[in-house]
Amino acid sequence: MLQFITTTPLSTFLLVAATLGLAPFLPEPHIWEKLKMLFTGTLSRPVDIFDFLLHGVPWLLLALKLGLMARASYFG
Repeated sequence: MLQFITTTPLSTFLLVAATLGLAPFLPEPHIWEKLKMLFTGTLSRPVDIFDFLLHGVPWLLLALKLGLMARASYFG
């Protein structure tokens, strides 16, 4: 899995996070709606939890990619 993340270009992670991570865009991004539900304690239905994971994984992978890139540049 780490090899996949390190060999995949950053642009791919940015594209996936911007499309799947934010879709649908109107009236508000789905991940934002699910984060609000999580913080208010209403994220309880299985379909909402699945939706949160589906739209959250691209952002998690992007953060992991950026973290690995920062670590590689810091430690040389």
